[in-house]
Amino acid sequence: MTRKAVLARVSGRVQGVGFRYFTLQSAQKLGVTGYVRNLPDGSVEAFIQGEAGSVEACLVALGRGPSFSHVDRVEITEADIAEDHPTFRIR
Repeated sequence: MTRKAVLARVSGRVQGVGFRYFTLQSAQKLGVTGYVRNLPDGSVEAFIQGEAGSVEACLVALGRGPSFSHVDRVEITEADIAEDHPTFRIR
């Protein structure tokens, strides 16, 4: 199993539309760990790690977002695996 970690920054109408909760549900369903949080500039940041295919599937979900969101862009940066994220949570 190949593990992967990414830091994703999602821009668009992604705050106040249930985006973090949607991300939490997607992450739990896919078995990835990390966190999601709102940023002061109106974007959302998600650190996602786990099996490479599950991380990719979670990124696809972020690109879609929940029904009331509108995702303009998802910027992805490769990251190091962090052992201090045993679950996925909203920050």
